[in-house]
Amino acid sequence: MRFSLKPQDDAFYAFFNDAADNIRRGVAILAELGDESADYQKISERLVDVEHDNDQLTHRLFNKINSTFVTPMDRTDMYHLAGKLDDILDHMEAAANLVYLYGLSELPTLPREMIEQVTVLVSQAELLAEYMPKLKGLNATMKEFWVECNRLENDGDRAYRMLLVRLYSGEYPALTVMKLKEVADELESACDSFESVSNVVESVYVKES
Repeated sequence: MRFSLKPQDDAFYAFFNDAADNIRRGVAILAELGDESADYQKISERLVDVEHDNDQLTHRLFNKINSTFVTPMDRTDMYHLAGKLDDILDHMEAAANLVYLYGLSELPTLPREMIEQVTVLVSQAELLAEYMPKLKGLNATMKEFWVECNRLENDGDRAYRMLLVRLYSGEYPALTVMKLKEVADELESACDSFESVSNVVESVYVKES
């Protein structure tokens, strides 16, 4: 049996679980971009609220880290993990906001490949919400988390590349291409941020094993 001198403060793990839940809530809102007659303004506004909630959660976590003498995980790892989780929502909120501000509701629909990017984010968020509660104690099954997260990130990369092919095919006017490309870049960054989270978790696992 492996013993640890570090305290197992459930409050720290609860912060990360809550962040994962916020991300799952946010990506469910983001997925509404693919609905018929989607209200891009309301989607953007609701995501701003979720992102704001997560900012407050992150600040509370940082305050707790700073006021705790001995933390259950390396405090640098906790800072990195919280920051990468926050990045996911930042990029998703930015993507939805750009869709609204750029007036992309004028398009018949968003490109299918862009919706595929969002679908990958939904899968990543579900994976995160499933495995984040296992962070405490670092169950051996956590290895499955970063392996699957990497696979999903590759799926996101493929959707992004196929979207670029479509955007540069001449189907859309040049200005619309630029607008869609900025949205796609934010979605790709959100996808990459999920993998960054898994990299931090893997690093913690290696240190604590």
